[in-house]
Amino acid sequence: MKIQDFNLSKEEFVEITKKYMNETFPRYDFVVNESKDMNLIDENGGEYLDFLGGIAVNSVGGCNRAVIDAIKEQCEQLIHASNYFYTVPQTMLAKLICETIGMDKIQFQNSGAEANEAMIKLARKYGNDKYGNGRYKIVTAINSFHGRTLATLTATGQPGSAIHKGFEPLVDGFKYAEFNNLASFEEAATDDVIAIMIEPVQAEGGVYPATQEFITGLRELCDRKGMLLLFDEVQTGWGRTGAIMSYMNYGVKPDAVSMAKAVGGGMPLAAMCATNEAMQALSAGSHGTTFGGNPVCCAAGYAAVTEIVEKKLSENAKEVGEYFRAKLAELPHVKEVRGLGLLVGVEFDDDIAMHVKHVAFDNRLLMSVIKPNTIRMVPPLIASKEDCDKAFEIIKKAL
Repeated sequence: MKIQDFNLSKEEFVEITKKYMNETFPRYDFVVNESKDMNLIDENGGEYLDFLGGIAVNSVGGCNRAVIDAIKEQCEQLIHASNYFYTVPQTMLAKLICETIGMDKIQFQNSGAEANEAMIKLARKYGNDKYGNGRYKIVTAINSFHGRTLATLTATGQPGSAIHKGFEPLVDGFKYAEFNNLASFEEAATDDVIAIMIEPVQAEGGVYPATQEFITGLRELCDRKGMLLLFDEVQTGWGRTGAIMSYMNYGVKPDAVSMAKAVGGGMPLAAMCATNEAMQALSAGSHGTTFGGNPVCCAAGYAAVTEIVEKKLSENAKEVGEYFRAKLAELPHVKEVRGLGLLVGVEFDDDIAMHVKHVAFDNRLLMSVIKPNTIRMVPPLIASKEDCDKAFEIIKKAL
């Protein structure tokens, strides 16, 4: 559908949106009619260079041809059945994902929050099965973000923030420790803790990558204390940080990992993968989903994952990301440039991030503000150095 199909002006369309939609996102002032590769296209045919990427979703580019063809073909065969049946897209995507990232089992979900919820449930059930019901707590990082269900917003280490406020009492069983501070996690890992859950890069929290020492130390700590190491790779997975999964940058394998966003090629698809030992905890009846692993979403996911792997988009993200971050560091008012691959955060020396975003929008560049002094850019992994040069010039103009 396009706005023209309903003979509406943009102003009329926005009024309808405000009347019927409960608005929880600050929207850009245009209607997205189409997307193509690196661009979003508005109601008048104007193109915007998309360094927001659907919030790290459109990793293979907007309306990727392989993904479109897979969706069309699958829609003519089977749109939905049920998880009581075997379906070919689900099974073949499960095989492709597990073999690509070196995991044993997969549980499909619909969103990143659901994938993290499944991982939390896995850890609790594992702890109960193996140690009894006194070992169920999970340590997460201060400044983390894990989702907006009651359990995942509690896991989000931002006490007192709008994410927590008003939803009390929060879910019991979570503790917070300082990111990239191994001693802080060791102190928090008391005898009632069953797992540590972190993001390899704190994306929403300001784009802070984990250090090698920290990741290696967490693996050793979990092994020593019989705990599970859980990685939230909803935003960092599938090529974003210069490796297929971000944990591969560190040479450390978790016991379970969540994924969403890029894995569906734009369709709502998520999953939690785990080792055989960990996944045994989620036996029949302990977890389930109606739509998770939907045939159309899995067909799109199979095409998207194949594109990422065969076109070596993780390698492109690593090379282009390094180039882009180096250029951004030369700009005035830039305090620090952080990130891995094409997950890029720019912290300014003053609270000017919203100004930069608005001037960039006026010059047809899209990005997000994650703190008053920090912007984040997560363009499709097909981004070129030339695309980054265009974005650089617009940000430079704003500064």
